[in-house]
Amino acid sequence: MPAGYAVASFDEIDSTNEEARRRAAAGERGPTWIWAKHQTAGRGRRGREWESPEGNLMATLLIAPGVGAPEAARLSFVAAVAVHDLVSGYATRSAVKVKWPNDVLIDGKKVAGILLESSGDAGVDALPWVAIGVGVNLIHAPATAHYPATFVGAHGPAPSPAEALAALAEAWETRFRTWRVSGFAAIRDAWLGVAAGLGQPLEVRLPSETLTGRFETLMPDGALSLLLPSGARRAITAGEVFFA
Repeated sequence: MPAGYAVASFDEIDSTNEEARRRAAAGERGPTWIWAKHQTAGRGRRGREWESPEGNLMATLLIAPGVGAPEAARLSFVAAVAVHDLVSGYATRSAVKVKWPNDVLIDGKKVAGILLESSGDAGVDALPWVAIGVGVNLIHAPATAHYPATFVGAHGPAPSPAEALAALAEAWETRFRTWRVSGFAAIRDAWLGVAAGLGQPLEVRLPSETLTGRFETLMPDGALSLLLPSGARRAITAGEVFFA
Protein backbone atom coordinates (compact mmCIF):
# COMPACT_ATOMS: atom_id res chain seq x y z
CA MET A 1 0.00 0.00 0.00
CA PRO A 2 1.44 3.43 -0.91
CA ALA A 3 2.61 5.60 1.98
CA GLY A 4 -0.10 7.72 3.56
CA TYR A 5 -3.03 5.48 2.65
CA ALA A 6 -5.12 3.69 5.27
CA VAL A 7 -7.04 0.46 4.67
CA ALA A 8 -10.35 -0.56 6.22
CA SER A 9 -11.35 -4.16 5.49
CA PHE A 10 -14.62 -6.00 6.11
CA ASP A 11 -15.75 -9.58 5.72
CA GLU A 12 -19.22 -8.30 4.78
CA ILE A 13 -20.75 -4.88 4.32
CA ASP A 14 -23.72 -3.32 2.58
CA SER A 15 -21.58 -1.31 0.16
CA THR A 16 -18.05 0.06 0.29
CA ASN A 17 -19.33 3.31 -1.22
CA GLU A 18 -21.93 3.57 1.54
CA GLU A 19 -19.22 2.99 4.13
CA ALA A 20 -17.21 5.79 2.52
CA ARG A 21 -20.25 8.06 2.83
CA ARG A 22 -20.66 7.18 6.49
CA ARG A 23 -17.01 7.87 7.19
CA ALA A 24 -17.15 11.16 5.29
CA ALA A 25 -20.24 12.21 7.26
CA ALA A 26 -18.27 11.53 10.44
CA GLY A 27 -15.49 13.82 9.25
CA GLU A 28 -13.02 11.33 7.77
CA ARG A 29 -11.31 12.50 4.60
CA GLY A 30 -8.84 9.71 3.85
CA PRO A 31 -7.08 8.75 1.79
CA THR A 32 -8.59 5.42 2.83
CA TRP A 33 -9.16 2.28 0.80
CA ILE A 34 -12.30 0.50 2.00
CA TRP A 35 -12.73 -3.06 0.81
CA ALA A 36 -14.95 -6.01 1.58
CA LYS A 37 -14.98 -9.70 0.80
CA HIS A 38 -18.73 -9.52 0.20
CA GLN A 39 -21.29 -6.75 -0.33
CA THR A 40 -24.98 -7.20 0.38
CA ALA A 41 -26.11 -4.07 -1.46
CA GLY A 42 -23.44 -3.30 -4.04
CA ARG A 43 -24.48 -0.91 -6.78
CA GLY A 44 -23.15 0.50 -10.00
CA ARG A 45 -24.08 3.42 -12.22
CA ARG A 46 -27.72 4.52 -12.37
CA GLY A 47 -28.42 2.57 -9.18
CA ARG A 48 -28.04 -0.81 -10.86
CA GLU A 49 -27.22 -3.75 -8.64
CA TRP A 50 -23.56 -4.77 -8.75
CA GLU A 51 -23.22 -8.46 -8.02
CA SER A 52 -20.59 -8.87 -5.32
CA PRO A 53 -19.65 -12.53 -4.77
CA GLU A 54 -16.67 -13.37 -2.60
CA GLY A 55 -13.48 -13.65 -4.63
CA ASN A 56 -14.01 -10.49 -6.67
CA LEU A 57 -12.62 -7.08 -5.73
CA MET A 58 -15.04 -4.58 -4.21
CA ALA A 59 -13.29 -1.46 -2.96
CA THR A 60 -13.78 2.28 -2.55
CA LEU A 61 -11.20 5.01 -2.16
CA LEU A 62 -12.25 7.91 0.08
CA ILE A 63 -10.22 11.05 -0.62
CA ALA A 64 -10.34 14.83 -0.39
CA PRO A 65 -8.83 15.79 -3.77
CA GLY A 66 -8.90 19.53 -3.17
CA VAL A 67 -10.75 20.38 -6.39
CA GLY A 68 -14.26 21.38 -7.39
CA ALA A 69 -16.93 19.15 -8.88
CA PRO A 70 -16.04 19.46 -12.60
CA GLU A 71 -12.42 18.49 -12.06
CA ALA A 72 -13.28 15.85 -9.46
CA ALA A 73 -15.60 14.16 -11.97
CA ARG A 74 -12.59 13.49 -14.18
CA LEU A 75 -11.06 11.36 -11.44
CA SER A 76 -13.16 8.52 -12.86
CA PHE A 77 -10.78 8.52 -15.84
CA VAL A 78 -7.77 8.43 -13.50
CA ALA A 79 -9.36 5.42 -11.84
CA ALA A 80 -10.18 3.77 -15.18
CA VAL A 81 -6.57 3.97 -16.32
CA ALA A 82 -5.40 2.61 -12.96
CA VAL A 83 -7.85 -0.30 -13.20
CA HIS A 84 -6.62 -0.90 -16.74
CA ASP A 85 -3.09 -1.10 -15.32
CA LEU A 86 -4.26 -3.66 -12.76
CA VAL A 87 -6.15 -5.89 -15.20
CA SER A 88 -3.38 -5.70 -17.81
CA GLY A 89 -1.09 -7.39 -15.31
CA TYR A 90 -3.21 -10.55 -15.52
CA ALA A 91 -4.60 -10.55 -19.08
CA THR A 92 -3.18 -9.85 -22.52
CA ARG A 93 -2.62 -6.10 -22.49
CA SER A 94 -3.86 -5.54 -26.04
CA ALA A 95 -7.19 -7.18 -25.11
CA VAL A 96 -7.79 -4.81 -22.17
CA LYS A 97 -9.56 -1.56 -23.04
CA VAL A 98 -11.34 1.28 -21.28
CA LYS A 99 -14.90 2.14 -22.29
CA TRP A 100 -16.39 5.59 -21.88
CA PRO A 101 -17.11 6.74 -19.31
CA ASN A 102 -15.99 4.33 -16.60
CA ASP A 103 -15.76 0.65 -17.57
CA VAL A 104 -12.85 -1.67 -18.31
CA LEU A 105 -13.21 -4.48 -20.85
CA ILE A 106 -11.38 -7.64 -21.82
CA ASP A 107 -12.07 -8.74 -25.40
CA GLY A 108 -15.05 -6.40 -25.48
CA LYS A 109 -16.67 -7.75 -22.31
CA LYS A 110 -16.98 -5.80 -19.08
CA VAL A 111 -14.56 -6.87 -16.37
CA ALA A 112 -14.65 -3.80 -14.13
CA GLY A 113 -16.73 -0.75 -13.35
CA ILE A 114 -16.19 2.50 -11.49
CA LEU A 115 -18.71 4.55 -9.50
CA LEU A 116 -17.67 8.04 -8.42
CA GLU A 117 -19.72 9.83 -5.77
CA SER A 118 -19.12 13.05 -3.84
CA SER A 119 -20.54 15.35 -1.21
CA GLY A 120 -22.73 17.03 -3.81
CA ASP A 121 -21.49 20.54 -3.01
CA ALA A 122 -21.24 21.46 -6.68
CA GLY A 123 -20.64 25.15 -6.11
CA VAL A 124 -17.62 24.93 -3.82
CA ASP A 125 -14.03 25.39 -4.93
CA ALA A 126 -12.94 22.14 -3.27
CA LEU A 127 -15.26 19.21 -2.59
CA PRO A 128 -14.96 17.99 1.02
CA TRP A 129 -14.71 14.38 -0.15
CA VAL A 130 -14.96 12.04 -3.12
CA ALA A 131 -15.62 8.29 -3.06
CA ILE A 132 -14.32 6.24 -5.98
CA GLY A 133 -15.86 2.79 -6.00
CA VAL A 134 -14.21 0.03 -8.03
CA GLY A 135 -15.58 -3.42 -8.78
CA VAL A 136 -13.39 -5.93 -10.61
CA ASN A 137 -14.61 -9.38 -11.65
CA LEU A 138 -11.67 -11.57 -10.62
CA ILE A 139 -13.14 -15.07 -10.52
CA HIS A 140 -16.87 -14.51 -11.15
CA ALA A 141 -18.89 -12.63 -13.76
CA PRO A 142 -22.60 -11.88 -13.39
CA ALA A 143 -24.84 -14.08 -15.50
CA THR A 144 -27.46 -11.38 -15.99
CA ALA A 145 -25.37 -8.28 -16.61
CA HIS A 146 -26.53 -5.15 -18.48
CA TYR A 147 -23.56 -5.72 -20.81
CA PRO A 148 -21.69 -8.91 -21.76
CA ALA A 149 -19.34 -9.60 -18.84
CA THR A 150 -16.20 -11.58 -18.15
CA PHE A 151 -13.73 -12.13 -15.32
CA VAL A 152 -9.95 -11.97 -15.03
CA GLY A 153 -9.61 -15.69 -14.31
CA ALA A 154 -11.11 -16.53 -17.70
CA HIS A 155 -8.04 -15.01 -19.33
CA GLY A 156 -5.24 -16.21 -17.05
CA PRO A 157 -4.41 -16.75 -13.37
CA ALA A 158 -6.43 -14.30 -11.27
CA PRO A 159 -5.04 -12.48 -8.23
CA SER A 160 -6.70 -12.70 -4.85
CA PRO A 161 -8.75 -9.65 -3.86
CA ALA A 162 -5.98 -8.59 -1.46
CA GLU A 163 -3.36 -8.85 -4.22
CA ALA A 164 -5.63 -6.98 -6.62
CA LEU A 165 -6.23 -4.19 -4.10
CA ALA A 166 -2.49 -3.80 -3.49
CA ALA A 167 -1.82 -3.58 -7.24
CA LEU A 168 -4.71 -1.17 -7.76
CA ALA A 169 -3.58 1.09 -4.92
CA GLU A 170 -0.10 1.35 -6.42
CA ALA A 171 -1.47 1.98 -9.92
CA TRP A 172 -3.88 4.60 -8.58
CA GLU A 173 -1.14 6.46 -6.73
CA THR A 174 1.02 6.53 -9.87
CA ARG A 175 -1.80 7.81 -12.08
CA PHE A 176 -3.10 10.21 -9.42
CA ARG A 177 0.37 11.71 -9.08
CA THR A 178 0.46 12.19 -12.85
CA TRP A 179 -2.89 13.98 -12.69
CA ARG A 180 -1.61 16.20 -9.88
CA VAL A 181 1.61 17.12 -11.67
CA SER A 182 0.62 17.16 -15.34
CA GLY A 183 -3.13 17.70 -15.22
CA PHE A 184 -5.96 15.87 -16.93
CA ALA A 185 -4.31 16.14 -20.35
CA ALA A 186 -1.79 13.44 -19.43
CA ILE A 187 -4.54 11.14 -18.14
CA ARG A 188 -6.60 11.84 -21.25
CA ASP A 189 -3.68 10.79 -23.45
CA ALA A 190 -3.24 7.57 -21.47
CA TRP A 191 -6.97 6.85 -21.61
CA LEU A 192 -7.18 7.45 -25.36
CA GLY A 193 -4.23 5.11 -25.85
CA VAL A 194 -6.29 2.18 -24.56
CA ALA A 195 -9.82 3.31 -25.47
CA ALA A 196 -12.35 0.87 -26.89
CA GLY A 197 -14.22 1.91 -30.01
CA LEU A 198 -12.16 4.99 -30.85
CA GLY A 199 -12.97 6.03 -34.40
CA GLN A 200 -15.72 3.42 -34.61
CA PRO A 201 -19.52 3.65 -34.92
CA LEU A 202 -21.40 4.05 -31.63
CA GLU A 203 -24.94 4.23 -30.37
CA VAL A 204 -25.48 6.57 -27.43
CA ARG A 205 -28.70 6.19 -25.48
CA LEU A 206 -29.79 9.34 -23.66
CA PRO A 207 -32.90 9.80 -21.50
CA SER A 208 -34.74 11.62 -24.30
CA GLU A 209 -33.11 10.31 -27.49
CA THR A 210 -30.77 7.78 -29.04
CA LEU A 211 -27.88 9.01 -31.17
CA THR A 212 -25.65 7.20 -33.65
CA GLY A 213 -22.32 8.40 -34.89
CA ARG A 214 -18.59 7.86 -34.67
CA PHE A 215 -16.54 8.07 -31.48
CA GLU A 216 -14.20 10.89 -32.46
CA THR A 217 -12.25 11.55 -29.27
CA LEU A 218 -12.33 12.22 -25.54
CA MET A 219 -12.68 15.95 -25.06
CA PRO A 220 -10.49 17.91 -22.61
CA ASP A 221 -13.38 18.06 -20.12
CA GLY A 222 -14.00 14.30 -20.25
CA ALA A 223 -16.98 14.41 -22.61
CA LEU A 224 -17.24 11.99 -25.51
CA SER A 225 -17.11 13.74 -28.88
CA LEU A 226 -19.63 12.04 -31.17
CA LEU A 227 -19.41 12.81 -34.90
CA LEU A 228 -22.96 12.60 -36.22
CA PRO A 229 -23.86 11.44 -39.76
CA SER A 230 -24.70 15.06 -40.60
CA GLY A 231 -21.11 16.06 -39.87
CA ALA A 232 -22.07 17.91 -36.71
CA ARG A 233 -20.39 17.08 -33.43
CA ARG A 234 -22.15 16.37 -30.17
CA ALA A 235 -20.49 16.47 -26.76
CA ILE A 236 -21.83 13.59 -24.65
CA THR A 237 -21.46 14.15 -20.92
CA ALA A 238 -23.71 11.30 -19.76
CA GLY A 239 -25.33 8.36 -21.48
CA GLU A 240 -25.20 4.65 -22.25
CA VAL A 241 -22.72 3.76 -24.99
CA PHE A 242 -23.05 0.70 -27.21
CA PHE A 243 -20.64 -0.37 -29.93
CA ALA A 244 -22.22 -0.88 -33.34
